[in-house]
Order: sequence, then structure tokens, then C-alpha cells
Amino acid sequence: MKAEQSLFADDSITKRLHSDPSMAVGGIRALLQQALHPVAMAGVANNSNFREDTWGRLRRTGDYVALLTFGPIAQAEAMATRVRAIHSKLGLDDPHLLLWVHMAMVDSFLDVAVRSGLALEPKERDSYVLEMLTFAKLVGIKSDSVPTTVLEMQTYFAEISPELVASEDAKRAAIFLTFPPMSKSLRFGTPAAPAWTSLAALASAALPVWARKLYNLPNLPGHDLATNIALKATRSTLALIPESVFV
Repeated sequence: MKAEQSLFADDSITKRLHSDPSMAVGGIRALLQQALHPVAMAGVANNSNFREDTWGRLRRTGDYVALLTFGPIAQAEAMATRVRAIHSKLGLDDPHLLLWVHMAMVDSFLDVAVRSGLALEPKERDSYVLEMLTFAKLVGIKSDSVPTTVLEMQTYFAEISPELVASEDAKRAAIFLTFPPMSKSLRFGTPAAPAWTSLAALASAALPVWARKLYNLPNLPGHDLATNIALKATRSTLALIPESVFV
């Protein structure tokens, strides 16, 4: 039986990257980076149950990315429609803020994957940024406002930098991301808690220098080298874990 067509071709950079083990760290880094826009972060803090259901929000975000990447087109478009409706209901549909969330996600996924050892040539990195225009349009962002190359993405971050700050909401979100609420049986009866904390700490270490400065995180000599070594080791370890563990 032929599989239903998805939004991305089987040989797309997006499918290759989004199926890579590095996404476990890249996804957490994306949330940490997104939190640095105070208006976007305030909207999440005031209009969602992030604090009460941190784990659930993380899972739903991962499911959303997976469905849009690998799922049948009809299901992906239906999911995007539901997300747009939720954003509109909660007043979280400002194109400027949606673009920030999108670009922070794209930057995090790509940067962590490359630093973790996924071999992507410069043209392939540009192709990924361009392919992710599909994600942007599905969430309601006009295509002419979205960076489509790595250079354009870097320019975007330079231009939006005056708006960014590690607000109290962002700092609280970082704590919840590092130590998400878990049931006692999960926290004390399994290695989930220390494993997750390790991934979150690595995601924090992998933030770009400007983001780490906003969070007042130390940038010691050799930090990037040590982080990259840890990212490569983590990717190799995660590749050995059966996919069923995460389902």
C-alpha cells in the first residue's frame, strides 16, 4: 500500500534533519530561545498552562513538528488550521511574534543538528531554511517576510536583537524546561528526570552566545568546543535508543 504524500519530499533536508537524534536537544533549545522575546513569552505565560503541563506542551510541540514533516498533507493542514485558530483565540497571532517563534525554531534545529555532527553542506543548510517556509506559511506568516537563507536568518536575528531580553517569565520557563513536573513514579522510578535534565542543560549550553548573555550564562574559554563534543556524543547515544522508547 502506497504511503500518503506528505508536505516534504522523502529526500528533503527537512525530513533528514527532523528525523535526526539531535532534535531531542534542538527542540529544547528552540523553546529556550523563543522565550527571549518578552512579548511572545508573556503571551504564552498568560494564555497557556505551560507551568502546570510543561511536559505535555513539550510533547505536543514535538508532535506538531513531526506531523507537519512526516504526516499526510490533509492531516498536517488540518493541524495547522487548529493551531491558527487557537493562536487567534488567545491573541497570539501577531505576525511579528509568529515570525520570531518560527525563526528561533529553525535556527535551533539547524544549528544543533550541524554542531551535533549531521553533515550538511552550506547549500543544504540554505535549502533547509527555505523548505521551512512551508511551516511559516501554515501558521499564518506571509512568505515575503520570512528569511529563506542562513545569511538572511542571521540578519534577521541582528535586527530583532534590541527587542530581546530574558524576562522573569523567560527565566521561569527555563527552570520549568530543565526540571519539568513529573509524577513521582516517573521521577524516582525511572531515569527520565536525570536524563531530561542532562538534555536541557546541553540545550542551554548550545544556545548562541547572544542568547546565553541574555540569560546571564557563563561563556568560558573553550565553551563551544566542549559543547560541540557533548552534542556529538549525545547524538551518537540517542541514535542507539529504540524509537519505541519515545512513543
